[in-house]
Amino acid sequence: MEITLTDNIEKTYKSICRICHGGCGVIVSVQNGKVVKVKGDPASPMNKGWMCIKGVMTPEIANHPDRLRTPLLRKGKRGGMQWESISWERALEEIARKLDALKKEHGAESIALGQGTGRHHYMHVVRFANALGTPNWYEPGLAQCFIPRITVSNIMYGGFVVGDYYGDVPPKCILFWGHNPLVSGPDGELAISVKRALDKGAIGIAVDPRRSETAKRCKQWLPVRPGTDAALALAMIHVIIKENIYDKEFVEKWTHGFSELREHVKAFTPEWAETITWVAACDIVNAARTYALNKPAILEWGLGIEQNTNSLQTVRSIAILRALTGNIDNPGGDIIGKNIIRSYPTLKEKLPEGMLKKRLGADTFKLLGGWRAFMPSAHIPALFKAMRTCDPYQIRALLIFGNNPLTTVANPGEVYESLQRLELLVVTDLFMTPTAALADYVLPAAFWPEVEQVIGYPLVVENMVMAQQKITQHAECRQDEWIINELSKRLHLPGSEESLEDVMNYQLEPLGIDYQKLKTSGFFYPPHQYKRYEEKGFRTPSKKVELYSKSLQRLGYDPLPTYKEPPESPVQSPELVEQFPYVLITGCRKKEFFQSEHRQIPSLRKRRPHPQAEMHREVAAEKGINHGDWVIVSSPRGSIRMKAQVTEDIHPRVISVEHGWWFPEKAGPEFGVWESNANVLTNNKPPYDPAFGSYQLRGLLCAIEKEKT
Repeated sequence: MEITLTDNIEKTYKSICRICHGGCGVIVSVQNGKVVKVKGDPASPMNKGWMCIKGVMTPEIANHPDRLRTPLLRKGKRGGMQWESISWERALEEIARKLDALKKEHGAESIALGQGTGRHHYMHVVRFANALGTPNWYEPGLAQCFIPRITVSNIMYGGFVVGDYYGDVPPKCILFWGHNPLVSGPDGELAISVKRALDKGAIGIAVDPRRSETAKRCKQWLPVRPGTDAALALAMIHVIIKENIYDKEFVEKWTHGFSELREHVKAFTPEWAETITWVAACDIVNAARTYALNKPAILEWGLGIEQNTNSLQTVRSIAILRALTGNIDNPGGDIIGKNIIRSYPTLKEKLPEGMLKKRLGADTFKLLGGWRAFMPSAHIPALFKAMRTCDPYQIRALLIFGNNPLTTVANPGEVYESLQRLELLVVTDLFMTPTAALADYVLPAAFWPEVEQVIGYPLVVENMVMAQQKITQHAECRQDEWIINELSKRLHLPGSEESLEDVMNYQLEPLGIDYQKLKTSGFFYPPHQYKRYEEKGFRTPSKKVELYSKSLQRLGYDPLPTYKEPPESPVQSPELVEQFPYVLITGCRKKEFFQSEHRQIPSLRKRRPHPQAEMHREVAAEKGINHGDWVIVSSPRGSIRMKAQVTEDIHPRVISVEHGWWFPEKAGPEFGVWESNANVLTNNKPPYDPAFGSYQLRGLLCAIEKEKT
């Protein structure tokens, strides 16, 4: 589109806010080529006029004086913060030339790609990796967030499921498991939809060590010991089967392996689970009854269930609850995606023969990097290890699109050492970050009002499709897809002749519309068709929901879910408990920030100026800590500094710390990245989940003390 910078008339445009990966429909006001206001679009089928505080502050972010404006070339030593502004032509030519040389001399596998979670360019980065010929790309979530849930859903149900908040029938019950959607609002499952359902009377059950913002709206709160969710789910399955409150018609007709499951869970009583989970047996029974007897019900699950070394079986055990209660693809329950647009053309067929075997971790973690993986990618610990140690071969170059791994990847000390060993590091981002400060080239990225995209929502199920349109242009910032396409052209890669609009039109073709038409209407939302499985069955080998999974059994994994104690825990690591007596969770989110972003935005930072560690009043009293004191939180791996938040709304033996902290106002190149970074406390060491390679980010051991003055 053409943007007239001298136009003083305020104009409005329809678009989709992607400041996180929520997807609120918005109306954007532009004056003199700049965003001046963003408000929710009442016509949007998702948010219906609502917006979060981050989205409202879009003009402040888009027009921030510290945004990157032009490509930068490092001068002097890495991390020296000496930069030369260069043209896009020079930056792209030099990067392409270096990539080509590395590929020819060391193979495409020596080049890795990294990216942030759920961004507009997500699938385009995967496309670039395949075209380039490298099997090694990563995103910090994957094994730790969302991919286990998607994969398990595909294996069990033949498709991903999402809560039906948009139909005519409201849910009677919502079971929130390791999920706080009133703050996080992920993947098109927006906070406002959940809030409205609870406002209409849906009974809420929250499984969370914290009484989170969502849990405070629930009638039942189960403060589970972090990392023991599988034991809790198995006990709930036990209750539902023993008390005959499962959906007998659905189970008999549409599930496979019920008899095996019934026998399997006989020993998993609520009393057995109480000793493991710290949740009273009577509360487990009440939660199971509430969920099973109040239909339709939605099960809202979050990444809290995936950040452990038993990720596959934890997700499996929870997923079974939907099938037992018949809450699959019925109005007001969990519905299977329609996938109304074509899958993104990632050019996976262009990945050269033999490269699958070179993908780091693929031979071990089959559901992360193998042929059955939903989105085959490298194992992050193996990838960074290959940068440091050349084992099994050396990763020499890393191109990062919208990711700050020094704050978002476990064990940032190793990440820092790994990045220092690279021959080429390119970072594309909105602002200078601790990771970008180490780069050879820093490229200025477009913010969401400067981006074109077609997006299906909720993510993966794609029951509706929306258009994001380029409305403004900030300095020389460019959309990540444009950068990738320009590099692809210079490298003469497959697919480089196709434009981004070609790709979007390919996705939209089954709907009989193109990007330009969708941009005008804003969204396309056909009515949902419930219980489609009654016509052709589920898309699984048995055509039923697979409670007992032969597919997993053939891959070498348990066909029925099991519980395993976390490797670092009060039970498994008694030698550490005296020094580290509390259990740590590290993923707390706040409305003002998305992952490690927006801490340089005054209006947002004013609302949330300091990183916080949440603890129970009993802990604070024992340690002489008052609300607002600076405290030191330590684990066997390191220590960080945070402000004390003293509350009753957390299990007395659990400490919760916020994720993603660094300090843009402090001097580079470090920007205070080591001071309050939750990942200083986390562990990326084995054992890993045998299917996904997930590692333990929650349920770790920690200590807390008042900071000495």
